[in-house]
Amino acid sequence: MKLNTRLTRHAFALLALGLSQSANAAIGLDRTRVIFDGGKDATSVNITNNNTQLPYLAQGWIEDEAGTKITTPLIVLPPVQRLEPGKQSQVKVQALPAAKLLPQDRETVYYFNLREIPPRSDKSNTLQIALQTRIKLFYRPQAIAPSQQDLSNPWQEKLTLTREGDHYRVHNPTPYYVTLVDARSSKGGKTVAGFEPLMVAPKGSHLLSPSAKDLGTTPYLSYVNDYGGRPLLAFTCNGATCTVNAQVSPPNE
Repeated sequence: MKLNTRLTRHAFALLALGLSQSANAAIGLDRTRVIFDGGKDATSVNITNNNTQLPYLAQGWIEDEAGTKITTPLIVLPPVQRLEPGKQSQVKVQALPAAKLLPQDRETVYYFNLREIPPRSDKSNTLQIALQTRIKLFYRPQAIAPSQQDLSNPWQEKLTLTREGDHYRVHNPTPYYVTLVDARSSKGGKTVAGFEPLMVAPKGSHLLSPSAKDLGTTPYLSYVNDYGGRPLLAFTCNGATCTVNAQVSPPNE
């Protein structure tokens, strides 16, 4: 019984440590999202073992939008590899022939997963926790690859808002996914109460959780761009419709 008590306390201690330091995982990625160019056969993600004392295994795989592990049309190579202390490596996301069967007029979203597996401890009665990183992976068909002009004039500026009762609905007319991570009533204001980050599908719409009253008639929305930056979009409302004021919105980061 004494052993079980010690193990339980040790498990809770390690779990708390793992949760508090989840941002400091041993295996780190060089990005917060993966954009897969449909015109290429593969794309690479750089990974680093930030632990300078212990080797780690890195296990990678792809999940679909529902969170189901898949083996087509994209796969991770190698599925498992060993990283020596402080060393770097690459993980390749490879497209299979089935990728050509994906919609070519819009993006498809997947999730790239990387789990770090620590070496087996030489101490008995030790609980080890394998931390896992999960980021979005967007398959972007060659047919909708943005031009340099598109990058200079972000497609996110095409978003519009329409008022429905006491809420705004955000409309995305573009072929790209748009992830919104902040909503304010003014440029320098705080996040409005009740806002939760959301992802708007291509040609789709999504109801914003905060009230239209709290967002006001000049709402600001922050999105995540291809590079992980978080530019602000400044909206101006006229009646029940709001459009982006490109002169106020900061340039793409």
